[in-house]
Amino acid sequence: MAWRDGMATTVLAVMAAALTAALPHPAGAQAPGQPPGPVATQAPGQPPAPGGSGVPAIVVHPGPAAAPDPLAPPAAPEIVPAPLPEPAEGVHIDWQVKNRFRLFRDERDFLRHAQATLGRTVLAAEQTLAAETDGRGWARDTVVRLCTDAAGRPTEVCLRDGVRESYLNPADHRIEARLAGTVDPAAQCTWTFEDGDSLPRSVTAACGEPVNLRVVYGKPTIAVADIAVPGQAPRRATTEILVQDLLIAGLGDSIASGEGNPDRPVVLSDEGFCFRRFGGGGRNEFFRPGREGFRGDKACDSATGRGSDTERAEWARLSARWMSAPCHRSLYGYQLRAALALAVENPQIAVTFLPLACTGATIEAGLFGGQPARELNCGASGSATCPRQVPGQLAQLHDLLARAQRSHPQRGLDLVFLTVGANDIDFSGLVADVIIEASGERTLFRRAGVIGSVEAAHAAMDTTLPTSFQRLRAALKPLVGGSLDRVVYVSYGHPALAPLGGACPTGRDGFDVHPAFGVDGGRLARISRFVERGFFPRLKALATCTGGVACAEPATDRMTFVDGHQGLFADHGFCARSPDDPPFDRECFATDGTSFASSPVEGATSPLRCAARPSDFRSYASRARWIRTANDSYFAAMTFPEGVSPTMQPSDLHDATWGVLSAVYGGAIHPTAEGHAAMADAALPAARAVLRLPQPDPSIVAEPLPAALPAPPPATEPVPQTAGPAGPAGETTR
Repeated sequence: MAWRDGMATTVLAVMAAALTAALPHPAGAQAPGQPPGPVATQAPGQPPAPGGSGVPAIVVHPGPAAAPDPLAPPAAPEIVPAPLPEPAEGVHIDWQVKNRFRLFRDERDFLRHAQATLGRTVLAAEQTLAAETDGRGWARDTVVRLCTDAAGRPTEVCLRDGVRESYLNPADHRIEARLAGTVDPAAQCTWTFEDGDSLPRSVTAACGEPVNLRVVYGKPTIAVADIAVPGQAPRRATTEILVQDLLIAGLGDSIASGEGNPDRPVVLSDEGFCFRRFGGGGRNEFFRPGREGFRGDKACDSATGRGSDTERAEWARLSARWMSAPCHRSLYGYQLRAALALAVENPQIAVTFLPLACTGATIEAGLFGGQPARELNCGASGSATCPRQVPGQLAQLHDLLARAQRSHPQRGLDLVFLTVGANDIDFSGLVADVIIEASGERTLFRRAGVIGSVEAAHAAMDTTLPTSFQRLRAALKPLVGGSLDRVVYVSYGHPALAPLGGACPTGRDGFDVHPAFGVDGGRLARISRFVERGFFPRLKALATCTGGVACAEPATDRMTFVDGHQGLFADHGFCARSPDDPPFDRECFATDGTSFASSPVEGATSPLRCAARPSDFRSYASRARWIRTANDSYFAAMTFPEGVSPTMQPSDLHDATWGVLSAVYGGAIHPTAEGHAAMADAALPAARAVLRLPQPDPSIVAEPLPAALPAPPPATEPVPQTAGPAGPAGETTR
């Protein structure tokens, strides 16, 4: 039978060949026995190729139907591939990072600023938030919901929106993705996210609903949305998600830290608190508002309360609250406001901010070396967790950067905000020279070295400041990748210019909180000329390697310099007044320096001469002046000066020397929150340019200030008293 099988095979082959030869050959097909030629292909729906016949390259013509073979196996079912989704025209995937200012633990705080700031200036946002809070300030609740410990230092791990994250080494970021464009309301979307390491994640939902997920940091995630609408062909949108996490540090002195603007201002009592002046003849006691809730003795002749631990602990418990009490670092500082604004206006980045600026810092004692803590009051724990000595900011920055590089070795500083140099020439001594008028106090504080001089400041500007600045450049350069253009140096705003020109005049307007105070216009005019013609130009030369300042490598040693806000401050010095100032200021801060009761009998019960209560003062109400006066400083912060030399420490709570030191070292002649917002607005264009972020449309940024938003409902939960990470009872999640 084998030969018969072979014969059958041969016969079938001959018949097949004959049948094939008898069939007509369509154009483009190849006749048997001919050499192979090129195969033409044509996409469906396209016109014929030139010279072609307009038919597919391979065409199958069926022959006569044959009777089915009952013994043949059943044919396999034909597999028809599903059509690929068409690209979604007019629709794309939009995504943003949620709670992308990573210092904030609670997304509510970020959204509040996003609503107030987006498309507007930081100054306009600050004024809106001030109106929302009736001048009490937006930071009073936010300060207890930060990724910092009680002393204001960034924490290793932070509970953000209910999820434990590494603050310096984020493993991932929470994002929200949604379809943007015109989508049928009945459309269903199947979302798929794939990063190449983990298994793809999928979810199906209505296309109008956003999708929230966490995407791994440092590598792209591919997002696909397949759009299905009944009766229509499927469509697909695709994008890549890659979060850029910017590491931004803030360094410098009291102007950088936000001094004068406590996150939660002190609450003053309606009753008077007695202070004893230094020496002099006649009555040497006076009364000013005390701290609300203080149960200690308020009279100067008390036998108790003279520096006892109990009294001081009680006093400290009632003080103002700061993001960092040892440094008087505030959320209102321009550095934080600028970093926050970058996060608000760039939805596909995250900002990890390292706040290190500290009141009282010089380049040598503050940036390179440590410095004494300004105030020992770290929330509910008081001084228990407050360091008495603050490490140098550069050492702190080195440590934080090393920790940030544990998981991401290539991570570096993207930007540094810097303001420093005023304390290097003893600017606070110049302030004291202007505002301390009484001869007794001038003698005391001149001997103690509190009062400075223009001559000494000029000498420091010409000698020690350039040397220290050169060291600072060398120390910062390797931290920012070898080019100091990533250091944005923001200069000071002039604090003492009158709206009509020149320096503020002689008077006690805003400076009668202490009997020894009063502005001397002559001394101020001389200091003002030195600041404008000497100090400000020298700072610019040092930062930019110009004006005779020699830098080893000018191309990489120049910092990015910002001083565009100085013109604005000319109309908002400490003596600026307006009919639109808060009613308390207009009614209670007398321009002739008679704001307080002169009689001890009256002062003990009603220290203010006006009908208002001291607690009616609004630290963050909008004002014509962007510089704190001594009165402002007392009513907002009432700082007890613990960061001064032991010889200058007040003997007890009633020692009036601390009133002088509180003004000189605790916020007077420092920018208000509005002043800091204006500085942030000036710094932002430079920061965007360095980071290669888009500049906003100026026509949008320049919109007029809208009407104030309605005030939020009062909080129903108690506000924690510490600024560190909250425990189970203090955490709020969404």
